Amino acid sequence: MSRLLPTALAALALSGCSMAPAYVRPTAPVPASWPEGDAYLAQSEAALPQVSYRDIFRDARLQGLIAQALENNRDVRVAAASVAAARAQVRVVRSAQFPAIGTTASAGYRIDGSGNDTQDYALQGGLSSFEIDLFGRLANATAAERERALATEAGARTVRLGLVADLANAWAAYAADRDLLAIAQDTASDARRSVELTRARLEGGIAPRTDLRQAEQVLATAEGDLAAQTAAIAQDENLIRLLVGGPVDPALLPAGLGEVFASIASLPAGTDSSVLLRRPDIVQAEYLLRAANADIGVARAQLFPRVSLTGLLGLASDALGSLFSGDAFSASAAANATYTIFDAGGHRAGVAVSQAQRDAALASYEGAIQSAFREVADALAVQGTIGERLRAARANSDAAADNAGLAEARYRGGIDSFLSNLDAQRSLYTARRQETAVLLAAVLNRVELYRALGADSLLATPPIEPAATP
Repeated sequence: MSRLLPTALAALALSGCSMAPAYVRPTAPVPASWPEGDAYLAQSEAALPQVSYRDIFRDARLQGLIAQALENNRDVRVAAASVAAARAQVRVVRSAQFPAIGTTASAGYRIDGSGNDTQDYALQGGLSSFEIDLFGRLANATAAERERALATEAGARTVRLGLVADLANAWAAYAADRDLLAIAQDTASDARRSVELTRARLEGGIAPRTDLRQAEQVLATAEGDLAAQTAAIAQDENLIRLLVGGPVDPALLPAGLGEVFASIASLPAGTDSSVLLRRPDIVQAEYLLRAANADIGVARAQLFPRVSLTGLLGLASDALGSLFSGDAFSASAAANATYTIFDAGGHRAGVAVSQAQRDAALASYEGAIQSAFREVADALAVQGTIGERLRAARANSDAAADNAGLAEARYRGGIDSFLSNLDAQRSLYTARRQETAVLLAAVLNRVELYRALGADSLLATPPIEPAATP
C-alpha cells in the first residue's frame, strides 16, 4: 500500500498538462456604436444597465402572467430539464479523471471425500484502470462538456427571454383586438342608423334605392368585422393561456391598447454595441466556441500515448479468524502504456476535424453577433420614427372624425349626396384602425428592443461551477 501511494500522487501531479490552444475571445465583427441619422434617436452615452422584465413591463397584471408562465410553460420546463441533463453529463465525463475504486468479496465451503470441510474467504479492492492524464485529454473533455452545459443554460435563457417577449406581444395584441372590436361596434352602430335614415328617405321619395344598398353594404361589412374581431380575441386568449401554461384570470387582461402602451417602458440601447455580448444566444455561441477549442485539446492528446495505472489490495484466508492477519494480506500494482504506431493518419485527421469545427463555431459566433446587431439597429430605426407615425395617425383620425361628422350633417340637410357621407364614414373607419395598428407597432417595438438586447437579470440560472482539478 505504501508503495502505491507515491505512484498515484506522481500520476496526479503529471495530469495538469493541456494540449488545448489558449482561448481568446474574438473581436466582435460589428461597429462600436449603433447607426445614426434621421431614422435613429440620439442615445445615451452611458452603457446599458442590466435590467429585468419588471423594469420594462410595469403593469402588475402582466408581471403576474410572466411569473406564472416562467413557472408553468412547457417549453421552459423542457429547457430546464435539458440544463439539468447537461449538468449531470459534466459530472459523468469528469468522473473519468478520478480512479475507480472497487471491492469484491467471496466465501466458499467445501467437503472432501473424507468428510473434512474447508472454508475460504477473500476480500479484494483496488484501482481499476486509472488513466494518467499526461496530455490533458480527460481534462479537456471535461472542460468541453462544461462549456456545452453552459451553452445549454444560455439556450434555456433564450427560451425564457423569448417567452417573456412573446407573452408581452400576445398581451398587447389582445388589447389591440379589443380596440378594433370597439371600432367595429361603433361603425356597426353608425351603419345601422345610416340604414334607418336612408330607408326613411327612400320611403319619402328623397333618396334612391342605391343609397340604401350602399348603407346596407357598410353595415354588413361592419358586422363581418365584428365577428372576425370576436374570433381574434378568443384566439388571443388561447395563445396567452398556451404561453402561461394554464388558465388565465380575465382580470389580468388589458381593456385597451392605450393602457398597455403607457405601462411598457422604452429601453435605451446605449452607444456601445458590446452590450450584445449579454444576449443569451451570443453567450451560447461563445460557449460552443469554447467547447470546440477544448475539443482540439482532446484530439491533440490522442496523438500521444495513454498511460494507465492499476492497483490491487487483497486479503485471503482459509479461516475466517485469520482473514485480517498480516500473513493474509497481499498487494500488487501495474502500469501500462498504449500507443498506436500506425492508424493511417486517423488521429491527425481527428485534430483537423476539431480545428475545422472550431472555425465553424467561430463563424457561427461572429454571425450571431452580426445578426443581433442588425436586430437591435432595426428596432432602433423603428423607435426613432414611430413617434412621428403615431402623431400622424392620430391627426388623421381626428381629421377623419371631423370630416365624417360634417359629411353626415350635410347629407341630412340635403346638401351632399349619400356617396360623400359614405366615403367619409369609410375613411374614418380606416383611419381609426390605422391608428390602432401604429400604436400596436409602437408597443411591439419596445418589446422587440427588450428581446434584441436580451440582458434580463431575472432570467439567469445558478452558474455551473468549474470542475476542480483532480
